[in-house]
Amino acid sequence: MDLQQWLAYIERQHPRTIELGLERVREVATRLGLERPAAQVVSVAGTNGKGSTVAFIEAIARAGGWKVGAYTSPHLLRYNERVRIDGREASDEALAGAFAAVEAARGSTPLTYFEFGTLAALWLFQRAGLDLAVLEVGLGGRLDAVNLVDADVAVITTVDIDHTDWLGSDRESIGAEKAGIARPWKPLVLGEVDSPSSVLRHAYAIGANALRLGSDFFHEPVDEGHWRWREVGAELLLPNPQLAAPVQRANAATAIAALRALPGTLPDHAYAEGVAAARLPGRLQRFAHGGVEVVVDVAHNPQAARELAAWLKAAPAAGATAAVFAALADKDVAAVAAALEGRIARWHLAGLAEAPRGQDGDALASRLAGTAAAAGSRDADVATALARAVAACAPGDRVLVFGSFHTAAAAIRTLRSGR
Repeated sequence: MDLQQWLAYIERQHPRTIELGLERVREVATRLGLERPAAQVVSVAGTNGKGSTVAFIEAIARAGGWKVGAYTSPHLLRYNERVRIDGREASDEALAGAFAAVEAARGSTPLTYFEFGTLAALWLFQRAGLDLAVLEVGLGGRLDAVNLVDADVAVITTVDIDHTDWLGSDRESIGAEKAGIARPWKPLVLGEVDSPSSVLRHAYAIGANALRLGSDFFHEPVDEGHWRWREVGAELLLPNPQLAAPVQRANAATAIAALRALPGTLPDHAYAEGVAAARLPGRLQRFAHGGVEVVVDVAHNPQAARELAAWLKAAPAAGATAAVFAALADKDVAAVAAALEGRIARWHLAGLAEAPRGQDGDALASRLAGTAAAAGSRDADVATALARAVAACAPGDRVLVFGSFHTAAAAIRTLRSGR
């Protein structure tokens, strides 16, 4: 089978999209002969900022001469984005071969789409002779398939409210799940100042060395083009990240702390080069379309929306900002819209009917009752809503497209096609 046939096949191999637990995936990993995917491993969990933090770790380590594998999810446009080896996406042929190996090993053991993909990535990494594997946790941490691997350094970027059906309804419960990626007597890097107490309690209980932003490492602005990372006895002068949001300095600082917690050392120049080189599609990605600036972002929960609001405040458009918003049915869309109150002049709501857990524009509007967004126009899909938003813009206006990875992917495809 080719890659697309494999992807269609693995979607059908488990009755549920999500089935947390490590027993099945560990059994298949043993049959595959999976041991260590790389000489050193960093696992990255968190509500937001995981993908950006992985990108910074990968770019810095590669700038220092390390051979790096990075596993992330979900993808935007191509499944191949999920598996990168030495800066290159895995080929269709490599992924198909890895899926075939997993299929041969699993026998009658059912695996979810994510579990199948995780095992395939680890199989490829183990054969690549990597210095470092950077693994993004999919959902939670404790029972996520990525937690099959014992990380040398665990990272929790942020903890906020999302995936409540699986992880709990408050930060303490969610933090306890994410803290499950930590290992006894190994570093646990925390990328926010106010980590839940459940995370710190777990680190203490297992003897993990918690390294906290704002306590053990710091970031601070220097001038318009530079910032400083520092810890006790060391500091680095760095260029601003190309990833635009203000929160990206915290993500870069967390990535640096994770790399410095590993046994190996990197030259100082690697940190500056890697921070400047890190790129990630769908994170405040800018396009010019019909004479209007269009900004695409994957933000899909209240915490991410608050960061969007901070960016809009720090980088205002010359004119008004319109929003194209499409979200999955299980997201707290009212809280997302409330976080952007006063920053959006016009709302354009779009459907994601073809996405898993998708909804149409009318259903989205009904869930936004009581917010300014509820009065927005409604369209069947992101492409139509984007065309409507751009047509309504005056010179100097901006269109922000956000709400889901599916939303961002649809917008990017539309913008690249020139429609």
